[in-house]
Amino acid sequence: MKTVRLGTSDLEVSEIILGCMSYGEPSHGTHPWSLPEDESRPFIQQALEAGITTFDTANMYSDGSSEEIVGRALADFARREDVVIATKVFFPMGGDPSTGGLSAANIARQIDASLQRLGTDYVDLYQIHRWDPDVPIGETMEALDAVVQSGKARFIGASSMWTWQLAQAQHAADLNGRTPFVSMQDQYNLVQREEEREMHPFCLDEGIGVIPWSPLARGRLTRDWDDASTSRSGTDHLIKRFYGQAEESDRAIAAAVGSIAEARGVSRAQVALAWVRQQEAVTAPIVGATKPLHLDDAIASLDLVLDADELKALESPYVPRNPEF
Repeated sequence: MKTVRLGTSDLEVSEIILGCMSYGEPSHGTHPWSLPEDESRPFIQQALEAGITTFDTANMYSDGSSEEIVGRALADFARREDVVIATKVFFPMGGDPSTGGLSAANIARQIDASLQRLGTDYVDLYQIHRWDPDVPIGETMEALDAVVQSGKARFIGASSMWTWQLAQAQHAADLNGRTPFVSMQDQYNLVQREEEREMHPFCLDEGIGVIPWSPLARGRLTRDWDDASTSRSGTDHLIKRFYGQAEESDRAIAAAVGSIAEARGVSRAQVALAWVRQQEAVTAPIVGATKPLHLDDAIASLDLVLDADELKALESPYVPRNPEF
């Protein structure tokens, strides 16, 4: 698998990024569908063997146990210099509000805690999980710059915010000689394309890499739209929040994915991922895997190129919707 440059930075990430939210103790936090360590490790090993070098987690995933599982597995299966580790900060952990937010004090505490759980001296990409309206952006950017200057992170990234907020953050960094963001991790898929209006053009103009989360709409694009048969469908509250109000356009898009997949003799996941990857602003999608075929499909999607007619069939049913952060 090739690596690709993240925006105009010199950070190289794999063409598929393994999202690690699904790896964590089920009894910890708000992800009862996550896999415990003994079930998680084979997926991390499979990803490495397939050439995936980039792993994305967050401090709040399963109250830190995701970072612990990922850190131990990477230490056992790979050399630190051969992998790219990304994690995030913002949401409180274990219901403790003192662990949340983007104040200078909390960022300083949380990067150290993440490094300890991951078992490493540094992360390659340290991301703010959301925008913090209660902390001046200048304070946040100064704190993130301190993380980079201390060697605890190589680069910093942002996730899921309005374009004006990202622009404000970059301006604050530039104005004060601080480290800027090199990446945007946003929700982007065939049924949620609002980022195309402002965020992606801004990122292209500014040289910011885009690494979308939920490129398969939390699995909804891998099956008929109204199929809620998976275990995660009933326990992942964000599925209902992001995609609970089914639109006829959603059903039409999912049906188009299915039709193209059948005609091509490939899975629906491969079609939906291929579409994301063909978008100009996208550097690499973040893909979760709880079954071996999930990684197989993600890797196979690298060889699938959709033609103009297929792109039109997938895109034409879309109607505007409210972006969800």
